[in-house]
Amino acid sequence: MGSMSIMHWLVVLAIVLVLFGAGKLPRVMGDFAKGLKAFKAGMKEEDEPVATVAPPAAQVTSPPAAASTAAPAATVADRPREHA
Repeated sequence: MGSMSIMHWLVVLAIVLVLFGAGKLPRVMGDFAKGLKAFKAGMKEEDEPVATVAPPAAQVTSPPAAASTAAPAATVADRPREHA
């Protein structure tokens, strides 16, 4: 089988030019180069450590002690629903 000579490469280039046309080939190669750059940028982003900052914890305070004369506490059905 052997390696390809310069004549083989010229034939391959001629076939590619016939199939894609001379005007379309630079656009295809430009898109290929953009794809390579995007791939490299994606690989670079994966290598960088991601520093995640935890949101500050909400401080939960207990309600003041209820007085014996206070009204009864609301039931679960009386409370408005909280949406996440």
